[in-house]
Amino acid sequence: MTTTDPIADLLTRIRNAQLAGRSDTSAPHSKLKEAICKVLKDRKFIEDYSVDKSGTFPELNVEFSALKANLELKRVSKPGQRIYINKGEMPRVKNGLGIAIISTPKGVMTGMSAKKAGIGGELLCTVS
Repeated sequence: MTTTDPIADLLTRIRNAQLAGRSDTSAPHSKLKEAICKVLKDRKFIEDYSVDKSGTFPELNVEFSALKANLELKRVSKPGQRIYINKGEMPRVKNGLGIAIISTPKGVMTGMSAKKAGIGGELLCTVS
């Protein structure tokens, strides 16, 4: 089954699995979803992620951190309305406790990293 917004699908799978009390979840793999999981792992919002290529289609397996029990994942830029921001418009999520994930020409990174690099991009989602 195809989805019109695969990033929102990944965020919803993570949110639903955490609310159900599961320690991990899986989603169809893409390079962008893997980059988002890398940012979440680097900032310790998730424990780990891996790519399982044993089946017909590769899957992205996400393991949750015990410290971050209830993540608030919010999709900002959507297929119907893309949100682009420049380096001066980087949002502060939960007064610095959360992160904004930005897709830039230099790759997917947090809003603070993009601001330090002096670049803007598409505001994908916020995590707190």
